[in-house]
Amino acid sequence: MSKSMLRTVLVIVALIIGLTVVYAPRIFSSTPVPLEESPEGEETYTYVTDLDFWKRTPRETTVKSVARFDLDADLNDVPLTVGDWQGEVRPETNQEVEILLNPEQYVRRLYQNSEGQYIWLTMIGGRSSRPFHPPDICYSADGWQYDLGSRGVSLPEGGELYGLWLDADKQLADRSDPTEHVVFYFYLFPDKQRDLSDGIVLFKLTSSQYGSMDETLEMQADFIRNLFLKAE
Repeated sequence: MSKSMLRTVLVIVALIIGLTVVYAPRIFSSTPVPLEESPEGEETYTYVTDLDFWKRTPRETTVKSVARFDLDADLNDVPLTVGDWQGEVRPETNQEVEILLNPEQYVRRLYQNSEGQYIWLTMIGGRSSRPFHPPDICYSADGWQYDLGSRGVSLPEGGELYGLWLDADKQLADRSDPTEHVVFYFYLFPDKQRDLSDGIVLFKLTSSQYGSMDETLEMQADFIRNLFLKAE
C-alpha cells in the first residue's frame, strides 16, 4: 500500500472513530436524548387593577395580561387583533382633550367583531393625577343622564377583574333619539405600591347598547377576556 493510500485510510478511520464518539451515546444510551424544547407560550405580565386611582378599594385585584399596560412600554403595542375583534387606530380629534388632560400616553381605537358590533378602547397613561377624571364626572358635566354600578368579569384562568360601568344617555340636537353610551373602565398600576411616579393607565371601553344591558356588558367582557387571563 502506498504512503498516500495509507494516509487516506488513516484519515477515514479517524473520522469513523470521531463520529462514533459523538453519536454513540445517542445510539446506545438507554436514556433518550431530549429533542429541542417546544417554544413557550406567549409572554404574560402582571398588574394591579382597581376601581379608583386615588385610593384603594376592596375591589383591588392582581391580574395577568397578554399585553403590556405600563408606561415603560408603548400602549400603541397593545394588539389591534383581540380575539374576534379587529381594531383600527382613531386618534383623538378634540385637541382640547389632550391639552386638558396632558397625558403621557393617549391611545384611542375602534374595534369591530364578526357580528358587526363596535367597541371603542381608550387608554390614558400618566404619572400625575391630572389625566385621570372618572368618566361619570365628565358625562355629568356634559349634561348626560347616567346610571353607575360595578361588575366583575370572570377571566379564562380564574378569578374576576372588577370595573365600573356607566349607562349614559343624552338627547343631541341633531338626533331624533337619545344617544346612549355604555362604558366599562378600571385603572391599572404596575404593582401594589401604586406609586404615582411609576404611572397609572386608565382602561376604558365604550359602546352602544346591544340588546340588554347585561348582554352589552357581556360583549365588553368578551373583549377583556382576550387581554386579561387571570385575577387573584
